[in-house]
Amino acid sequence: MVRAEARAIQHASLISAVSAVLWPAQAALVALAISRMLTAPDSGIVPLIAGFVALGLIRAALSAMADRNLQASARAVVAGARETLVRSEAARAGDTRFGGAGAIAALGSTKLDLLIPYITRYQPARLRTALVPLVILALSFWQAWVVAAVLLVAGPLIPVFMALVGWAAKEASARQLAEIGTLNDTLVERLSALADIRVLGAQSQVLDGFAARAEDLRRRTMRVLAVAFLSSTVLELFSALGVAMVAVFVGFSLLDIVTFGTWGAKLDPAAGVFLLLLAPDFFQPLRDLSAAWHDKAAAEAVAEEYHDWSQTGAAARLGAGMAAMPLSGPPEMTVTDARLPSGVSLPDLHIRPGERVALIGPSGAGKTTLLRVLAGLVQLPGAQVRVAGQTLDDSTADAWRARLGWMPQAPHFLNASLRRNIDMGQADAAATARALDRAAIGPVVAALPQGLNTRLGETGAGLSGGEGRRITFARAVHGAPDVILADEPTADLDPDTAAQITKALLAEGARGATLVIATHDQTLAARMDRVIELRRAE
Repeated sequence: MVRAEARAIQHASLISAVSAVLWPAQAALVALAISRMLTAPDSGIVPLIAGFVALGLIRAALSAMADRNLQASARAVVAGARETLVRSEAARAGDTRFGGAGAIAALGSTKLDLLIPYITRYQPARLRTALVPLVILALSFWQAWVVAAVLLVAGPLIPVFMALVGWAAKEASARQLAEIGTLNDTLVERLSALADIRVLGAQSQVLDGFAARAEDLRRRTMRVLAVAFLSSTVLELFSALGVAMVAVFVGFSLLDIVTFGTWGAKLDPAAGVFLLLLAPDFFQPLRDLSAAWHDKAAAEAVAEEYHDWSQTGAAARLGAGMAAMPLSGPPEMTVTDARLPSGVSLPDLHIRPGERVALIGPSGAGKTTLLRVLAGLVQLPGAQVRVAGQTLDDSTADAWRARLGWMPQAPHFLNASLRRNIDMGQADAAATARALDRAAIGPVVAALPQGLNTRLGETGAGLSGGEGRRITFARAVHGAPDVILADEPTADLDPDTAAQITKALLAEGARGATLVIATHDQTLAARMDRVIELRRAE
């Protein structure tokens, strides 16, 4: 929450408290009007009624202003947090270490919205609770010290019990929110594996597992509601007892049954009505705070999860991720002093224009990381990276990537047409035709219902692994890039498809493109000009 928004919330909460503090003045006017009607019916009560109405209008205007400002501030806070999350996730290299896509989506949508009730309800209720009861207590003490004593005894017990209940509410809310993220992750994973689930005939097991997760979430949600009802019950019990005791004292005092509790003078009808009107509003701020207590518990759980996300520290990519003019200069690449987060040092690289280089080594040795470093998708502390004669940083990364073709190990698709998945919005029929020819996927396109206009889902529904890999390759070579970075381009492919990908990569190298390929495929590595072996630390 930025300082300006925090000040706006405090200001709106103060306006709400001022509106509540005006009630004793209205109560005094009502008490005087009733007293005059009982003792002197002919005395003028119209000015008292007019004053009551005027104060009511002022209170209504102040409340509306406070609500409007709080809503605007709450939306600004949530929008800012959501923008930070989306921008950070878009800039992260690879998968987030915080959780799956479902957990991130839940945090950015449903969970952040839980901050709105906290800001619009709990924050003003907290300030009213700190101010209004003290004002009413002072006025009650001025009229009858017994009433002040009753309120003073009943009032503090409520926050004590609410605090005890609040600890349980926070834990219940945290467990509920964690289960929401887990359930979202489970749904995303099952949807991405839907074809495999059908092939294996595991539909019933998956449905049973998902139903069990949903039932667990239902139980956790009911626990949160049970705690919320418990806090309301505690408040209503003590407030009802306090108001009842004030009413008994006022009634017995007006009947002269009780003759103590005031400052010597007999309690008159005006003072009695005034005290009766004040007593419920002594507990009203506490009632509002209790109603918003579970909002606070939910918001604290969300804030803790958001803080955990912000502390994940996943590497961010260089550049703004925007289209840019290609970086000028020969596509020479140099990497020195690169070290993995685990502390393992990567070998220094110097790749000349047009060179074909294979990166080999066991899984976890840093092959993929090194490719991401060359693409500006990962920053390693202390690493010095130069491309095309310039330092690779935020100012040059987008222009450098304009010269790259990127082929990740796991194919990713847009929820768009096949054409869009290949040209990425750079409409060029000749370049698209050339990319399709290089990837040898003409038969695949012809078999699709609408050819290049066939819409693919994010998981490439309807495509085999090999077809998806070839479409990813077509995307990488679209526009004849100067440098192609390929991560395990032949992994998990049948021999024929792997041979087609290898042939296409060599063809790109033959036209002059620089190739840097991370692979376990010894056949592919042997076709490169140079092989660099990375070793994993023992």
